[in-house]
Amino acid sequence: MLKNLTNAALFQIGWFTCVLGGNSGWLLITFVIFVVHLLLIGSWRSEGKLLMTVFALGCVLDSALIKLGVFDFGEAGKVIPLWLALLWPLLATTLGHCLAWSARPWWLASALGAVGGPASYIAGSHLTYVQLPLGVWPSVLILGAIWAVIFPLLHWLAHYFRDARAHEVSA
Repeated sequence: MLKNLTNAALFQIGWFTCVLGGNSGWLLITFVIFVVHLLLIGSWRSEGKLLMTVFALGCVLDSALIKLGVFDFGEAGKVIPLWLALLWPLLATTLGHCLAWSARPWWLASALGAVGGPASYIAGSHLTYVQLPLGVWPSVLILGAIWAVIFPLLHWLAHYFRDARAHEVSA
């Protein structure tokens, strides 16, 4: 229980650090959060592949959303800023811990993703320079549909890597 509460608190601190700090020295706090998580809650051996895979998947997805005009960062770049990219492995740290309850049944992860995903982006857009060129409600609908699929997929990845690690250890 204490590990899950610590995990949730670290995620929230990381989320606010990334969103409010942007691409500044404040991002160092995010790296400290990863180290604390991996030392006290998880481990690189058990979660490293998941963190890196979710990081890559998130960068591709959010970059595609920029290209499609769902987000606008006021920059000419076609890839997401580092602060947004770091939110993905932060989210991955919660999948086997404080958000593990949402993995099964799959529709629970889908429902949570459909609500929580857009809520996170909308909150971020109010706290930083992210613009939603399509408007709030079209963005909520698009992001809700995407996150209804992405969040169960992220849980599947967490389960896959956990099973692969268990098989590796038992072999």
